[in-house]
Amino acid sequence: MILLDSRRLRINWTREGIKAVQHQNIVFHGVLKHVPWAVLDRLVEEHSADRDPRGLKTKAHLIAMLYAQFCGARGLREIEASLKSHASKLYHLGGCTVSRSTLSTSNASRSVEVFTGLLSALMAQLQRGYRRKIGDCVRLIDSTGVRLSSLSANWATFSAGVCGAKAHIIYDPDADQPLYLMVTAANVNDITAAKEMPIEPGATYVFDLGYYDYGWWATLHQAGCRIVTRLKANTPFEIVEDRPVPPGLPILSDRTGYLPKRLAASRRNPMSDLVREVQVMTENGKVLRIFTNDLTVSAQEIADLYKRRWTIELFFRWVKQTLKISHFLGTSENAVRIQIVVALIAFLLLRLAHDANKIVKSPLAFTRLIRANLMHRRSIADLLPTSPPPRREPQQTIFDFGAAATRAAQRRRADRACAAMGNAA
Repeated sequence: MILLDSRRLRINWTREGIKAVQHQNIVFHGVLKHVPWAVLDRLVEEHSADRDPRGLKTKAHLIAMLYAQFCGARGLREIEASLKSHASKLYHLGGCTVSRSTLSTSNASRSVEVFTGLLSALMAQLQRGYRRKIGDCVRLIDSTGVRLSSLSANWATFSAGVCGAKAHIIYDPDADQPLYLMVTAANVNDITAAKEMPIEPGATYVFDLGYYDYGWWATLHQAGCRIVTRLKANTPFEIVEDRPVPPGLPILSDRTGYLPKRLAASRRNPMSDLVREVQVMTENGKVLRIFTNDLTVSAQEIADLYKRRWTIELFFRWVKQTLKISHFLGTSENAVRIQIVVALIAFLLLRLAHDANKIVKSPLAFTRLIRANLMHRRSIADLLPTSPPPRREPQQTIFDFGAAATRAAQRRRADRACAAMGNAA
């Protein structure tokens, strides 16, 4: 029998760290992380949006509609095929594949209030970064129309053979974001929608001739708001004071006075306080009669405030050209409302992601980068890698071959030789 010493057979185990590939989320996940999911869960519970256990969940519904906005999908079949091709990447998003019939049913039946509540939460989240005095807040009011097919004629008929909807917006030009949205049929007058909009006392409201209503102007005036709008060419104006105009400016006149005391059917004009009219010559030679209830600031400042109204027109153009509200995925009123609301949610998410990742200056260029890399496993900050630093030439080691260095080398060689002879003896 051969006995083996266990001490010689001892095996020493070492644990080495497993170098696994770190998980990298997709670009879509980097955009969706700005969604306040807790707010969405609360809204789902309030409106019982997920009461059907067999139906599409609200979170998956929102993710599918946002995917359609970011990738530019033009139909339900395209959304269905695209989500199926990226099925393995949807798990970490909380989404899932969805058939076109299920998505169509959800668009037609799910309460739009869930999405409008989420939109309001995102608006407030973005607005918190732009805290200003209420007197410095400018609010632009306008609407934009979208064309619908004849299948929406039961609720969105505008005229014979024409169907459409309107998105009424309150816009903050300083924060570059919408603050309020109302979607109506195209035949609803702008002033009708404006009377249902919330009023911020002390803010400045700028709007065009579509909101020509003395009663609504009086409501803003009584709330302490500053009004900047236009007068019609045939509106009479009783002049009280003709103020001097500085030379070299496009200001033609600056007058204070009163609007007509009486309206049609001998009704009293509710906007009867002293107001102001500033006439401005535009670049193409058109004369604008700008109306305001501010009697103190300069005429040029009033003209500049009205000129800022074009900011909301640029916003409408950006949304229509970049997001998908020109081709609708459904024909019902609920489906159209959901798609417009989700389009604005997508706009705000892009704004939040752009503010968090300053990789490009232009919001349009940032949107193009997101669209091109939406389902790629990369971080948003690495979509445009920075150029590597310039390579430095390695410095050559400098040897000193002087007399002292040579004697030192000789001493070291002699010491090593003596040590070797001593070891041999």
